[in-house]
Amino acid sequence: MAGSRVLTWEVTESKGFETSWIMSGARSLRARGRAVGTVPEPYWISYELDTVDGFVTRRLCVRAETASGTRSLDLRHDGEGHWTADGDWLPDLGGALDCDLGLCPLTNTMPVLRHGLHLGPGEREFLMAWVSVPDLAVRASQQTYTHLGRTGDGGRVRFSSGDHRSDLELDAEGYVVDYPTMARRLAAA
Repeated sequence: MAGSRVLTWEVTESKGFETSWIMSGARSLRARGRAVGTVPEPYWISYELDTVDGFVTRRLCVRAETASGTRSLDLRHDGEGHWTADGDWLPDLGGALDCDLGLCPLTNTMPVLRHGLHLGPGEREFLMAWVSVPDLAVRASQQTYTHLGRTGDGGRVRFSSGDHRSDLELDAEGYVVDYPTMARRLAAA
C-alpha cells in the first residue's frame, strides 16, 4: 500500500462532500483534506493528518469555518500515549493511538490497517481521540472494529461505538468505500 491517492466521498450525514489527498507508505500515511457540509450547520473543514509506524496518529491539525467564525485544533500524540490539544494535556485519552475526525471516513482507516481487519479475522477495541465537527471538541471514544468477511476488492468491517453500529465496506488498501448512513466514496473520473 505505498503511493498517493485522491479520494472523494459524498458525506450524506453532513449533506456534504470530502476530498482527501493521501500519501501512504507500508506502515504510515499522511493526508490533507477538505470537507464542506450543511449539517449540523453549514461549515468548511480543512485538515492535515500525519501518522507514524503502525498507522499511529502523530498529529491532526483541523481548521473549521462556520457562520459564527473560524476555529482551529492542533491535536498531538507524543508516541507514548499522551495527547495534547492546542498544547493542553488531555488525560482522558491516555493510551489512545488514533484520532477520529467526525464525519471523516478517512480516519476509520488507521486501526483497520494496523490490524489488517479488512483482510482477515479479528476484533479489536480502541480508545480514540474523537473530534466533533464543526466545533472541534475532543473527547475519548471507545470503538470496536470487527472483520466480517472479504469482498472481491477488500473487506467488510463492523464499526461500533456506544449504540452506533455500521458495517463498513473497505477497498483492498483499507480505505472506506461505503459507510452506511454516513458516507459513500465517489468513483474516480
